[in-house]
Amino acid sequence: MKVLKWALAAIIILLIVGLLIPEKMTIPVKGATSKDWNHNTFWYEPWGRSGVHKGIDIFGTKNTPVVASTNGIVIFAGELTRGGKVVAVLGPKWRVHYFAHLNDYYVSAGDVVSINSQIGLLGDTGNAAGKQPHVHYSILSLLPMPWLFTSQSQGWKKMFFLSPHEKLTAK
Repeated sequence: MKVLKWALAAIIILLIVGLLIPEKMTIPVKGATSKDWNHNTFWYEPWGRSGVHKGIDIFGTKNTPVVASTNGIVIFAGELTRGGKVVAVLGPKWRVHYFAHLNDYYVSAGDVVSINSQIGLLGDTGNAAGKQPHVHYSILSLLPMPWLFTSQSQGWKKMFFLSPHEKLTAK
């Protein structure tokens, strides 16, 4: 019973520390500005097999460097059917920053990345094949935010997804 209490205390402390780490962010495509994505595509519907678009697509020239949008730890680097070549970074506030459709990636699970460090190259892999090169960028919170729930299609999932447009353009 004592071990269980210590484990629970450690988990609570870890959660609190993760929430207290400041979240600095940058646009994850070198040289891109907010003019390089459509500001209205977050939670746009209909959006293919996923129903709604849970991120933004930042467009650019193929092989433009894709950088870490925040400090964090790479929790996945590999290939997925729809996302193609993908990198996922666990950052501050227990948020996963997801980068899909990369032409290539230069990190592995377990790597620590700093904001603006190159993690890959802009591409058109996965279900973006043959489309204009871009990175699909999503921010997923591991801790639910019930106040973000809406009655929109899949609105309950909004408790876990933040608008990358709002986060990247906030001053």
